[in-house]
Amino acid sequence: SVDKSAPESVHLCDFPAVNEAWILPELEADMEQVLEIVTLGRAARNGANIKNRQPLAVMYVTGRTLADYFQQIIEEELNVKRVEFLESADAMMDYTFKPQLKTLGPKYGKRLGAIRTALSGLNGAAAKQELDTAGVLTLHLPDGDVALGADDLLIETAQKEGFFTVSDNGVTVALDTRLSDELIREGYVRELVSKIQTMRKEADFNVTDHIAVSIHGSDKLVQLAAAHADEILGDVLGDRMADTLDGYTKEWDINGEQAVITVARV
Repeated sequence: SVDKSAPESVHLCDFPAVNEAWILPELEADMEQVLEIVTLGRAARNGANIKNRQPLAVMYVTGRTLADYFQQIIEEELNVKRVEFLESADAMMDYTFKPQLKTLGPKYGKRLGAIRTALSGLNGAAAKQELDTAGVLTLHLPDGDVALGADDLLIETAQKEGFFTVSDNGVTVALDTRLSDELIREGYVRELVSKIQTMRKEADFNVTDHIAVSIHGSDKLVQLAAAHADEILGDVLGDRMADTLDGYTKEWDINGEQAVITVARV
């Protein structure tokens, strides 16, 4: 069944001819947006000092909208459980309001103190939405309502606590950096898998070699390894977890937890 006329190597084959009809401009444009969002997401991870192996719950995106298929690619690339596309970045930001003295001073004089106090007590996101929707922000003061326009206000923007936001070219991404206990456990499991894979390479195992693994050290890591043994072994081509093992051993610091891992061929 061997084709004796075939080239000795794929590197000796001719390049395939380009078929312009197979080019999909819409797909190329969508993938450009995927790359743009993933690049910003990685920058946000770096800025928040969160490792790529640590799963995150959600990332919000404004300035772009993509179909579910491309959304799943972004989720896999950035190790986030869910990507949501929003029309506005208000949900990711905190806003504080101060009076613009140049315009409000001459108009309201002695009422300026009450206006400043009312502005400082506002729900920033709700006030920003009201201003954007109605064009004015209405304050209900004891001596009567005051309607303020954008020119009457100094608006300061800050990242909402628990989020890390990065923007470029009209696109904003915000990573929810809050970690639940479940996400933290999953992050430890991914770190264990990564360390075992590194040890496979250092021990010069073949990619097809099956291994046995033993993990000792902190109670947290030992318990996690036992609870997620099937998942870990499935990722590292492992056949079993062992209490004791004679093989390649290395000590690791995994997010502040100490581990002694041994791997051996089976």
